[in-house]
Amino acid sequence: MSATPPSSSAAALAACDVLIVGGGINGCGIARDLAGRGWRVLLCEKDDLAAHTSSSSTKLIHGGLRYLEYYEFSLVRKALQEREVLLRSAPHIMWPLRFVMPHDPSMRPAWMVRMGLFLYDHLARREVLPGSRSIDLRAHAAGAPLKPQFKRGFVYSDGWVDDARLVVLNALDARAKGAEVLTRTRCVSAQRDADGWTAVLEGPAGRRTVRARAVVNAAGPWAESFLRGVAQPAKGEALATRHLRLVKGSHIVVPRLFAHDHAYIFQNPDKRIIFAIPYQDAFTLIGTTDIELSGDDPGAARIGADEIDYLCTQASRYFEKPIVPADVVWTYSGVRPLLDDASGDPSAVTRDYMLESNTTAAPLLSVWGGKITTFRKLSEDAADEVGRMLGEARPAWTEGAFLAGGDLSGWIGAAARPDEDFGRFVAAVRSRHPWLDAALARRLARAYGARVSAVIGGAQSMNDMGLAVAPGLHERELRYLRDEEWACSGEDVLWRRSKLGLHFTAEERERVGAWMQQQARTQEQQEGVACS
Repeated sequence: MSATPPSSSAAALAACDVLIVGGGINGCGIARDLAGRGWRVLLCEKDDLAAHTSSSSTKLIHGGLRYLEYYEFSLVRKALQEREVLLRSAPHIMWPLRFVMPHDPSMRPAWMVRMGLFLYDHLARREVLPGSRSIDLRAHAAGAPLKPQFKRGFVYSDGWVDDARLVVLNALDARAKGAEVLTRTRCVSAQRDADGWTAVLEGPAGRRTVRARAVVNAAGPWAESFLRGVAQPAKGEALATRHLRLVKGSHIVVPRLFAHDHAYIFQNPDKRIIFAIPYQDAFTLIGTTDIELSGDDPGAARIGADEIDYLCTQASRYFEKPIVPADVVWTYSGVRPLLDDASGDPSAVTRDYMLESNTTAAPLLSVWGGKITTFRKLSEDAADEVGRMLGEARPAWTEGAFLAGGDLSGWIGAAARPDEDFGRFVAAVRSRHPWLDAALARRLARAYGARVSAVIGGAQSMNDMGLAVAPGLHERELRYLRDEEWACSGEDVLWRRSKLGLHFTAEERERVGAWMQQQARTQEQQEGVACS
């Protein structure tokens, strides 16, 4: 994508209704919702879409079973209500997942677990996800990789999501509905007055000044610093801000530990839980930790050796084969921006969100906290509030809407169940494009859903897909990611638009990065504008 050149004069300021600062899941979700209501929206993100917290989650669409212990019934119910809404909206990047909890009597008694799962099953209506049940681990496939001392377990349902692609799908929808999305573009100042905001954006094309009626601060871990340093109050006012608790959550990826398709939830002696989840076919994802940050740059968060040891040790309490740091093939860390509720335990800090509106001058909405499962509801609430602040309520629309690529009806007819529709869709893709390798067809279907046609285009054979820059990754797909999905670098492609980086060698990853760099240089020479 090319950045829009800066205005030639102050009189030609770009104008929008709402400027959104932050290209994570909340910012892109709000942009989509507002644009779908007809507002003129501009979103700026200082890095890539989902470059930080929103690509570093445990990748679950879940109510948060453990939050019941903290009496967060409202949060859990809200999240449970959203699970099936989201599963139906994009069955290619989200799907149901069954979780196994081996029972450890030293952690929680069986009656307490059963009571918690009963609440979890009944706090919200379920149509797709099956309820919980007890299992005999000695007879169930999920018991095979566990230590023999674990004889009893419980199974319940939640969902899986490709978190970084979820962000991109929201951005695609927002753009399709008229929003302008600028990546690699930092908001360096935002001056407030009685009638609006004058913001200066700095990106690959230089500086650009924008006039907006309202600003949404969706900067995630940087939301507090945006108010303290970037947003300038109107004359005679002061911009108050809340305090965030920045909590680092880290994950490790190891070679596949089990062959079945269930995930595990493990209870630990410190009263925390970790997950062990099937990941990218050949791996197992284990996480997460909760380490409070103080004064560190959220963008520089990295896993520590103590966190790796912790995750290996806790998982090894359950698995028959011990997991050691040498097994780890990849790690990632993200920083959760949680509202400071004075809790001493980072694990106990609420994951709920708060929207704070300020209308002492031009409207300002700040987004505090939140979790990926409730992003759609948060976005809907935020769009309602922006409409109220601008004096024009416009109806909500996203609850029954598909995300980009999520409407598979053109391939399979009417949707039935999201957990079944995707299998039919893959078969349809292979039938329409029989020359596609089976593994490639499935990967493209997973990543792009109904937009797979835009990736394949008019290709009639593998030769038409262009050079294989790395195994199974062809020039045609890379051009699509660059032209349509804001991908500018090898890292964008390998670790956010996909997780192909896990499957490629260092040399293959370097080839992808070099190809993207060459394309960026070519575009800059032709257009005088770098990738945005």
